[in-house]
Amino acid sequence: MLLLVGVGFSQLFELFPSLHFIIKCVGVAYLLYLAYIIARSAGSVSSNQQSKPLSFLKGALFQWVNAKAWVVATGAIAAFTSVGADFFGQNLLIALTFFIVSFPCVGVWLAFGSLLKKWLNNPKGRQYFNLTMASLLVLSVVPVMNEIIAQLS
Repeated sequence: MLLLVGVGFSQLFELFPSLHFIIKCVGVAYLLYLAYIIARSAGSVSSNQQSKPLSFLKGALFQWVNAKAWVVATGAIAAFTSVGADFFGQNLLIALTFFIVSFPCVGVWLAFGSLLKKWLNNPKGRQYFNLTMASLLVLSVVPVMNEIIAQLS
């Protein structure tokens, strides 16, 4: 999905070069907003009933209608590419990085899911976790914010 979104955006960015900068700014603003929401969230993690997970194929197909997946794909392409450079190569590198990194990350969530649920039921543990996740999200957009500032200067 990320690769195809990037190829589509490359066509749009050729037609409207300023769109790249606009999407980059909106993407950074949205990620900072999400970091704020994560840092302030305090809801409990409790569930007595576990729903049946999607099959691999249904999960993969669901990503094409998942709004969060579109935001991630759009944000990643806008934030981590430069117009005029080897856009396809950059896009391929981003998609490959996401592909490689996603497997260990999913494995970590699977391995520590029940442990995290117990820890996150504690209000202090949940607050620490949310602040850590929000901080990591802010840290991930610092290079892009620096690039935006450099472009505005």
